[in-house]
Amino acid sequence: METLSRFLVFMSLFSGLVSGFTLQNLPITSFEESYMQLFGDKNLFVHKDGKSVRLTLDERTGSGFVSNDLYLHGFFSASIKLPSDYSAGVVVAFYMSNGDTYEKNHDEIDFEFLGNIRGREWRIQTNIYGNGSTHLGREERCNLWFDPTEDYHQYSILCLFYLWLCRFYVDNVPIREVKRTSTMGGDFPSKPMSLYTTIWDGSKWATNGGKYGVNYKYAPYIARFSDLVLHGCAVDPIEQFPKCDEGAIEYIRAAQEISLSERAKMEVFRRKHMTYSYCYDRTRYKVSLPECVVNPAEAQRLRVYDPVTFGGIPRRHRSGKHRSKRSRTDGTVSI
Repeated sequence: METLSRFLVFMSLFSGLVSGFTLQNLPITSFEESYMQLFGDKNLFVHKDGKSVRLTLDERTGSGFVSNDLYLHGFFSASIKLPSDYSAGVVVAFYMSNGDTYEKNHDEIDFEFLGNIRGREWRIQTNIYGNGSTHLGREERCNLWFDPTEDYHQYSILCLFYLWLCRFYVDNVPIREVKRTSTMGGDFPSKPMSLYTTIWDGSKWATNGGKYGVNYKYAPYIARFSDLVLHGCAVDPIEQFPKCDEGAIEYIRAAQEISLSERAKMEVFRRKHMTYSYCYDRTRYKVSLPECVVNPAEAQRLRVYDPVTFGGIPRRHRSGKHRSKRSRTDGTVSI
């Protein structure tokens, strides 16, 4: 909280919004400059240009990478192409976490892509929690208006903790916005986090509650990443104070609000493509969590839910146990 308080003072020096700033044309970082391998040995391959990465899941292992720095605020994005054909049990994750630093009370903001049996579409699950409050799942699930295996699409996370705001985007369309309420207390993320990207075996829960697991007859499963963006305020490891360059400050100021047309797109997306929200889950919560605003029409549409189909980022993919294993790789809207 001290880091956040200091940043509030820092941001007060930069009041006002910058007009005309968009999500496009943000600086793309190279792998060698900004990331390191998390696990997976040769199942992680970096293209010669240093800006495209391939993660593989096979019978031996999955794979993943993590940002070199922790960030308190910013915009984090990647263009991703998911594995095609039979992908049941496969999980691709693009998420923020500080499990390496705060093992017992870590924060997390998740994009999880859940594979499916042949002929069924991939699904997106988003989640957010703070201070290790994993018992309170704030998951939402949705389908997409395109096939994410045919081409690259951009998936992005915006973190503005000084405003207590997180926002998720798909191809620059906002699909979810989470604002902290007083009732959420410490359940909202507030500490600096690293960016993680992984592919792994989620057979126990990811597809129909574990009914369909990974079939390695169809391996290797390959997820491809490009246009990696880390546009934020990296936290100095000694001073524990975020250092923002001028471009990051400009973006943070401009991203505080979304336009009326963007908000309309978000509402259309959620009406057409959202398939589950924790706010309507009466199996897990007899009474909706306090921050929920219940819409009767949505409640009727989302009333069917199977509680065994939910999991999350495994502890081994976000805990301090990985720190000793990190090593650099030498592999070269209409909705």
